[in-house]
Amino acid sequence: MSTSLLWFRRDLRLGDHPALCEAAARGEVLPLFVIDPSLWKPSGGPKLAWLAATLRHLDESLGGRLVIRLGDPVDVVPRVAREVEAGSVHVSRENEPYGLDRDRRVVAGLQEIGVEGVATGSPFAVDPGTLTTKGGTPFKVFTPFARAWLEHGWAAPLAAPTDVRWAEAASDGRVAAMIDKAIRESPIELPDAGEEAALRRWADFRDGPLTDYDGDRDRPDRDGTSRMSADLHLGVVHPRQLLADLAGRGDAGARAYRTELAWREFYADVLLAQPESAWHDLRPLAISYDEPEDAIAAWREGRTGYPFVDAGMRQLLTEGWMHNRVRMVTASFLTKDLHVWWPTGARHFLEHLVDGDLASNNHGWQWVAGTGTDAAPYFRVFNPVTQGQRFDPDGDYVRRWVPELAHLPGKAAHEPWKHDDGYAHDYPRRIVDHAEERSVALQRYEAG
Repeated sequence: MSTSLLWFRRDLRLGDHPALCEAAARGEVLPLFVIDPSLWKPSGGPKLAWLAATLRHLDESLGGRLVIRLGDPVDVVPRVAREVEAGSVHVSRENEPYGLDRDRRVVAGLQEIGVEGVATGSPFAVDPGTLTTKGGTPFKVFTPFARAWLEHGWAAPLAAPTDVRWAEAASDGRVAAMIDKAIRESPIELPDAGEEAALRRWADFRDGPLTDYDGDRDRPDRDGTSRMSADLHLGVVHPRQLLADLAGRGDAGARAYRTELAWREFYADVLLAQPESAWHDLRPLAISYDEPEDAIAAWREGRTGYPFVDAGMRQLLTEGWMHNRVRMVTASFLTKDLHVWWPTGARHFLEHLVDGDLASNNHGWQWVAGTGTDAAPYFRVFNPVTQGQRFDPDGDYVRRWVPELAHLPGKAAHEPWKHDDGYAHDYPRRIVDHAEERSVALQRYEAG
């Protein structure tokens, strides 16, 4: 039996790992991760730190055997395969444009040296591209996709193989310093990384806040979400593992959580079917956009003068994460109050989010902007004040992230302009008038 090379990507775990099981069934397994400079260099500090910490824990779980090489995978993977005389290279399937193109070129390189490329499973419960409409076309609307997704179902999670014979090879001498530097210079305080920590996080949520998730998931002032998005993004856990724990639960919280997982899979399916949607409108509108540099900078830094928006943007910079309700409100503010095309905001989010997923992030932005699948109607413009009052009714979320307003009690924190001491601690004035900009946005959308 020959050596099999397991090339880790967005599947940094040992449990429920079909590609690992397939590789282990063929003989010795060499675990490999390739640091691709074209992905590493442009990534923001939070995402690099999270990846580095996760790789460190994966290496520990492998007894220090994880081989990490630096370079273009198109060159590195065949080179390592030759080095260890591998008969096959195993991966989880990709759905993103860059990964698909990279994998095609890697497979071509492997074929030239007589090595088989084997793709087994994916980061999703139902592989993107599996489900189609009755007409045989990809889904473009969420609700029928979710119905088909539930009816299709998914396999049970696979246990981590216990009898893997791990092969060994040397890592690139430069990568240890790169990983140490990424973690040391992290601009955020990282959550506990690794498979065990992720499963503990999930268990704590499953046995507690999940019960009230249907209502609390929209409340940024409460700890009502699972915070599993960063783990799912790197494949530290697989959605099948979460769905297995939800099986048989018919409560509103479990149903709502399944729906959120379905949205993640829907957007991955859309991206596979329409790769151009990564950075272009799915439903282009003939409307004009602005590029107000000072206003965009204020939005990025949490200085718009709208407390709910500023709280979210400051949370993003501090934690590398933002509550989903607030993601929608901040996105609406950029696209409809400042009239900026959504990719400007999508890039900022991807730079700072530890869970920055291309499909979910960019299609979520298009949903808000009114140019994507299931797009919100153009006339739906989130009011940053009423959204805050509704979903942060006591102002606790705002006061946590905007200390300049800590002296304002209750809902007063959402409207400092209505109070004599609202600006006593140098909170910035509003950079635009929401009512006026809403009117401008509607005029532009109607004209387009």
